[in-house]
Amino acid sequence: MSRLAGIGFIAGATGCFALMDSATKAVSVVAPMMMALALRNGLQAALLAGTLLPRRGLALLRTRRPLLQVLRGLMLLGCSGTAFMAVQVMPVAEFTAIVLLTPLALTALAAWREGRRGGTRVGRLQWVLVLGGFIGALLIVRPSASGGRTLAAGVGLPLAIIVVNTAYQWLTALLARQEDAGTLQLWTAGTGLAVSAAALPFVWTALPAWAWGLLVLLAALATLAHGLLILAYRHAPVAVLSPYLYLQIGYATLGGWLFFGQWPDARAALGIGLIAACGVAGVRRSAAPRRSSSSTIQEA
Repeated sequence: MSRLAGIGFIAGATGCFALMDSATKAVSVVAPMMMALALRNGLQAALLAGTLLPRRGLALLRTRRPLLQVLRGLMLLGCSGTAFMAVQVMPVAEFTAIVLLTPLALTALAAWREGRRGGTRVGRLQWVLVLGGFIGALLIVRPSASGGRTLAAGVGLPLAIIVVNTAYQWLTALLARQEDAGTLQLWTAGTGLAVSAAALPFVWTALPAWAWGLLVLLAALATLAHGLLILAYRHAPVAVLSPYLYLQIGYATLGGWLFFGQWPDARAALGIGLIAACGVAGVRRSAAPRRSSSSTIQEA
């Protein structure tokens, strides 16, 4: 029952993340990146403080791992910033598929750490699946046919997202079993707000009413999505949950079609399918014999 609850939470989280990507793509047309990030984090922190502080008081801010909390907040800010730039030049479905190379990276990282501790090392098939995922990413990006996108925008941003998102997911899985969910979210939002707010005097601009509405929606979705993610990792191990992260590709494809009229072409669809297939195969292979990725994260 606990694992089923974790799967339900991860399904809800991926739906929220897909909606966030669509809303971010829409608002990025009119809002500077640091302004959007500051407002999103500020609204998220206000929502959390308004709902949790009256009941919990300052005890909500107490943490045993303050440095890891700040690092997690910085990683999420990095994810949000690179995502904000990437969705300006990429369709939502293709962007989501590249981000979802993260489970492969997490699985390989967990297996590598287990090997260093004397456990079973990463097998050749695992690395073949990782390579297959990156080939899928290249099929999606294909900078030479990107209609004016530079190599840095077409490849550098998605690769940066994979790195920071892997770090963020790893820290989430680690801290979710040690810290209160509300404390995790408030520290994360507060860290993002402290960094991005410093840029507000230099980037503030007037926004239309619809953009303000989307920013409020982004804050609400972010609060809900990351709360569901924390609850999912609390109820089930990473190895069980990772395959269900690929639900986000389906949500994102539907959102890209409904909101922007974008549908993956044949080459992009092949890349998306390759990433999903390699990702699911990779996490299931690592999970079946040993549940290695989940045990490694819990021990860290």
